[in-house]
Amino acid sequence: MESSAWVALALSLKVAGWATAINLVLGVAAGYALARMRFIWRDLLDALLTLPMVLPPTVLGYYLLVLVGRRGWLGGWLHETFGIQLIFTWQGAVIAASLVAFPLVMKAARAAFEGVDTRLEQAARVLGLGEAAVFFRVTLPMAWHGILAGVLLAFARALGEFGATLMVAGSIPGKTQTLSIAVFEAVQAGQDDQANLLVLITSVTCIAVLLAAGRLSRVRGGVA
Repeated sequence: MESSAWVALALSLKVAGWATAINLVLGVAAGYALARMRFIWRDLLDALLTLPMVLPPTVLGYYLLVLVGRRGWLGGWLHETFGIQLIFTWQGAVIAASLVAFPLVMKAARAAFEGVDTRLEQAARVLGLGEAAVFFRVTLPMAWHGILAGVLLAFARALGEFGATLMVAGSIPGKTQTLSIAVFEAVQAGQDDQANLLVLITSVTCIAVLLAAGRLSRVRGGVA
């Protein structure tokens, strides 16, 4: 019983880790674009990118099935061209967790970049730094605490993702059964001891992540 709980924890950490890494790249890029660029449909784009935060997870799961399922335009192409199937795999769980947690990174990154003094960036350009150097040597270091807080929150959200993951990846023990899905299955089967252990592991892990995120937010705000 305990071994299956640790297997589910390992899989959850794996899925959340990959989802967080993906969102670190895509979320920071999107946050920077929304913070620095000015274009007509910026507010609409921001709303669309924030949708996963407010839509029911089952709706997100349905969209993913339409997109990456065997009959979906992307999933069908991947299967026919490369023999890749994302449904009922841990990679599918990563996609679901990435989509659900993405707004947390994007919103945090945008706020962090908007808080950077643009006069410092301009001074760096005057000193001869290119745009890439300005970003990596001035903008990103000054926004890093806010971004990292969002990344930690996204990790916790990905760790606890249930609805979209269940629809896309299913519940295959040892392969796609994450902690949240394992809790659901244990409760459904009347396995109270297993459910209690899984809930405890999930709660402790998420509390630790939230404490770290809160600490980073206080550091960013200048409070020791």
